[in-house]
Amino acid sequence: MAFSESKIAFNEVIIIGAGFSGLAMACQLKRKLGCDDFSVFDRASGYGGAWHANQYPGCGVDIPAALYSLSFAPKTDFSCFFPKQDEILHYINSVVKDHQLMSHFTGHTEWVGASWQESSKTWHVTLKDLHTGQEFLRECRILVSAVGALSMPDKSSIPGAERFTGDVIHTANWDRTVSLRDKRVVVIGNGASATQIIPAIAKEAGEITQFIRTPQLYLPGQNTTIGSLWQNAYKYVPGLLVLVRIVIFLYLETATLQFRRNKTGANMRDQQFLVSRRYILDNAPEKYWSLLIPTTEAGCKRRVFDNDGYIHCLNRDNVHLVQDPVVEINESAVLTRSGRVYPADVIILGTGFSLSHFDTRVIGCQGRTRAEHWKSLGGIKAFNTIAMSGFPNLFYVLGPNSGTGHTSTIYAIESYVDLIVRVIEPILRGKASSVQVKASSEQLYSKEIEQALQKTIYNNSCPSWFIDKKTGTNWAIYPWSSFWMWYTTRAAGLDDWVHEVGAPSCGI
Repeated sequence: MAFSESKIAFNEVIIIGAGFSGLAMACQLKRKLGCDDFSVFDRASGYGGAWHANQYPGCGVDIPAALYSLSFAPKTDFSCFFPKQDEILHYINSVVKDHQLMSHFTGHTEWVGASWQESSKTWHVTLKDLHTGQEFLRECRILVSAVGALSMPDKSSIPGAERFTGDVIHTANWDRTVSLRDKRVVVIGNGASATQIIPAIAKEAGEITQFIRTPQLYLPGQNTTIGSLWQNAYKYVPGLLVLVRIVIFLYLETATLQFRRNKTGANMRDQQFLVSRRYILDNAPEKYWSLLIPTTEAGCKRRVFDNDGYIHCLNRDNVHLVQDPVVEINESAVLTRSGRVYPADVIILGTGFSLSHFDTRVIGCQGRTRAEHWKSLGGIKAFNTIAMSGFPNLFYVLGPNSGTGHTSTIYAIESYVDLIVRVIEPILRGKASSVQVKASSEQLYSKEIEQALQKTIYNNSCPSWFIDKKTGTNWAIYPWSSFWMWYTTRAAGLDDWVHEVGAPSCGI
C-alpha cells in the first residue's frame, strides 16, 4: 500500500502495546529522559494488555501482591495476597492517570509492519485502524515492541463449532452478558486460566465438565486477605513495603536452583513433585488422581499454583474431570474421541494464547526481514532479550528469552526498560542518530543462552508453549538468575552497542 510521504506524522518514540511493558516504557521516557514526544498503540480500547484482555471470573496473578506493582509507583492497598484482575487493571489505570499517559494512547489499532529508512535514520511503522480497516503510516526515531504473548486468544477451532447454538467463550475474550446459572458448562483446557475459572463459577453453574490433555504440576496455595492494618502500614511506615518486596524477591529467587540440571536441582524438583502429589492425594477425589499427578519433569511446564481451591473443587458433585479429547461440536453437545457425547449450554475455551506476537513483518537494514534474521540465528532470539543486529533503534520489552518461571514479570519488565533507556538516551539527547548491537555480540549471546538453557530443564524435554515448534528451541525463558539480569541491564557497560552520528547504521 502506498502512502504520501508528506503526510506522515512523526514521533521520537513509538511504543506498540499498552500492557505493563508499554506502560513502564512510557513512564520511564517521561521520568528518566524527559521525553514527551511518544505514542502508544494497542488493539484494545485502553491500557492493561493481558489484564485488559483477560476478564474471566477468578482471573488473577500468582505472584505476591507486594511484588506486583512498578517500583516507582508502588501500590500499598491490594486487598489480597494474590490480586485479582479488576484490582490490577485499576492500578494500571491509576498509573496512567498519575503520569498523564492517556493523551499518548491510541486504541483499536493493530501493528501491521515496520521498515527501517536508512536515509533518515527512522522507522516507518504501518498501523491499521480496527474500526475502519484503514491502514496508515507513522514515522519514529525509536520503535519499541512491547507486544505481549498473553492477550490474543488461541481459539483452537474444533470441527462443527459454528453449529453450536449456545455460547462459546474464550477466557481471553470473556462475555459478561452470558449467564452460567444452572447451565451445563464445558471447559476445554487445564492450565492456569481453567484452574482459576472453575472454582469461581462452580457454585453458579448447573454442571461443569472439564476436558484436559496432560496433567499439570499443581502446587498448594492460599489467597490470604490483606487487611487495613497492613495496608496502612505499607502506606505510612517508611521503607516497610520496600523491605517486604526484598524479602519476597529473595524467597522467590531460591526457586532458580530447582531448574538446574544438577543434583541440587533434581532433589528440589523431586521434593516439589512429592508436594504436588501429596496435595492431590489429600484433596482430590481418588478417581481423578491419575489425571492430576504429572508425568513430566517438575517445572518444564509452567507450574500452576492452586490459590483458589481448584483441586478441592473437584469434590463437588457438579464438577467432572475428563481426559478424552474433544473432536467435534454439534448443535448442543461436544463429541469426544471415545465416541461419548457431552451435552452443553456453554463452552469455555481455556486453550491459552495465539503466540503470534513476533509474526509482524519487520524490515531492517538492506531489506532483510526479521524472519530471515532469525532463520540465520536458528530461532527467535535477541541480544539481552531487547535488540537485533541489523535493526537499528528497534527494541523489545519482554522479547525473546525474557520470561522467568519463578518471579515477578514486573521486575523483568523494569530491568529491560532500564537497559533500553540507557541505550537510547544519546539519541533522544541529540548526540547520536542511531544505535544497534554489534553482530558479534549478538552471535556470542545467542550461543551463551543456548548453552545456559541446556543446563536447565527449560529445553525441549517436554511439550510446552516455551518451545518454538519450528526449531525446537526455547524462545521464552531467561536461564539465569534475577541478580544477573539486574547486573546486565542496570549496571554493566554498553560495550556491545554502537552509536552512530550521521554515519551509516547498517553493516555493523
